[in-house]
Amino acid sequence: MAAAPRLLVYTRTTAYRHDSIPAAVTALRTLGPFEVTATEDPAAFEHPLDGYAAVVFLSTSGEVLTPAGREHLTAYVESGGGFVGVHAAACTEYDWPYYGDLLGARFDRHPAHQPGKAVTEDRTHPATRHLPAVWQFTDEWYDFRTNPRSSTHVLLTADESSYDGGGMGTDHPLAWCHDKGAGRVFYTALGHAAEAYEDPDFRAHLLGGIDWAARPGTTGR
Repeated sequence: MAAAPRLLVYTRTTAYRHDSIPAAVTALRTLGPFEVTATEDPAAFEHPLDGYAAVVFLSTSGEVLTPAGREHLTAYVESGGGFVGVHAAACTEYDWPYYGDLLGARFDRHPAHQPGKAVTEDRTHPATRHLPAVWQFTDEWYDFRTNPRSSTHVLLTADESSYDGGGMGTDHPLAWCHDKGAGRVFYTALGHAAEAYEDPDFRAHLLGGIDWAARPGTTGR
């Protein structure tokens, strides 16, 4: 029997820390047929990452990698590794230009945690094909410093008319994917509160994004 695909789930924070991180890690352990290694230790990136089907930055914040870690993550993605960013992953490694290109956009600000509507742009992608055309959800509705549409494939957008305090206007991406080198990248801005990781639609959203990035059926590179 083939070994389960391995995920490296990284939750180090050097800035704001989300209370939802433990619930999120628990959710990832139960989402799919993955062997999950969860860590906050930057030493996990001090050696090649070839054994992982995907690396997940789960509400990381601030500067979280050493220079060697940056080199190994770059080599991993460029040679075909999967990368997944969840929520505050966009608040990470502001001083590293490659990371901004890898993720697709950087966090700017957010309004209060509140209900709103997400519009499903792609009804065929594994991360969004289960969702309705308009998805009612509660989150922080991140604004980004730049719009990632020109360099990524947008999967979900925010309907700013459905909540208070949006700052990006009528084109407000929330989740997207793209190729980076030979690798695949998926990012979702959702996932602020612990309750999100109990929501069946959000769990399916995460699983679909991870599956897509990890290229299911592979156990390593």
